[in-house]
Amino acid sequence: MNVDLSAVVRPGDGIVVGQACGEPQTLMDALVAQRAGLSGCSLFLGSGYSGILKAEHADHLRLSAYCGIGQNRALIDAGALEVLPVPYSQIAPLVRAGRIRADVVFLQVSPPNAAGEYSLGLTADYLVPALDVCRAVVAEVNDRIPWTHSERLLRKDDFDLLVSSSRSPAGPAARSISETEMQIAANAVPFIPDGAVLEFGIGTLPDAVCALLGRHAGLRVHSGTVGDGVVELLERKVISRIDCAMLIGSQTLFDFANLDERIRLRSSEHTHNPVVLHGLERFVAINSAVEVDLTGAVNGEIAKGSYVGAVGGALDFIRAANASPGGVSLMLLPASRIVEKLSGPVSTPRGEAGVVVTERGAADLRGCSLREREQRLRKIAAN
Repeated sequence: MNVDLSAVVRPGDGIVVGQACGEPQTLMDALVAQRAGLSGCSLFLGSGYSGILKAEHADHLRLSAYCGIGQNRALIDAGALEVLPVPYSQIAPLVRAGRIRADVVFLQVSPPNAAGEYSLGLTADYLVPALDVCRAVVAEVNDRIPWTHSERLLRKDDFDLLVSSSRSPAGPAARSISETEMQIAANAVPFIPDGAVLEFGIGTLPDAVCALLGRHAGLRVHSGTVGDGVVELLERKVISRIDCAMLIGSQTLFDFANLDERIRLRSSEHTHNPVVLHGLERFVAINSAVEVDLTGAVNGEIAKGSYVGAVGGALDFIRAANASPGGVSLMLLPASRIVEKLSGPVSTPRGEAGVVVTERGAADLRGCSLREREQRLRKIAAN
């Protein structure tokens, strides 16, 4: 499709791009092809799965992101992508303050409903504040995207440039849940009470936990992301409602989310808002990490010298879970990732340690001295 971005985008503009499954791939193809004429534009990215952006595209584009997830890792390793190491709750305020420039927003939207309203489809998060401050909105209407109850709905007059497409959403490669992950999940489930409000990090471990929650009752989800694991729980009414910033999964999840009022895509100003989070009872934060040391400190960013993760939303949710009546922070990871000393930065300080769970068991670190933490963590670490 022939898309002329120069009518809307100016050289040197700051562009905020929809992330993960919400990446507008046709627009990104056009930007890469036309980048020489738009030299100096800065792009703020989230999780990147399409692989459209390559290191050589940094010849005219300045790239930054809050994470190394997906294809971002290769860009960072090549020195083409700068990392913003901040908690997710800070991203929207940085956008509103202009520290993350949002002159133009590139987003993927669903086809309109009968009322002429386009939904944000699969990703709301920091796009909502970016839409409030931007000069121009460039949208890709993808007929493969579900119409979801997103916090911001748009009409045709809201777009400065609108293109149509029919493309499978970008997303992580499908991967089956391993036996180790199922055992980790089995060791985590006893800490989840009926009536809990759940938060999930990314990856297959949350889906493993979901697979074991069928006997629970009265669950809700308040999360940055949700994946395929919630579908069956919604069908069985184990989960009654989901508030999240984005959907990352397969077509099964996307088809289920279409027009489903129980799934609400919210701005990160809601999902990661400390005031909102601290009002949740029995809030259970379920996250993973690159590694945890013997004091309970967490590295969620760097593995083997490469930036693969993020500070992200984990710290926001962990703090809320620790303060929630009846809540708990669960840090799930293989036993081999419990280490004597972290090989990367401290993403979550040891002062926020909750329960660490591996396939060998669970170490409840709440109220424990450093000596007792080490003893408990060694019991669930790899031999």
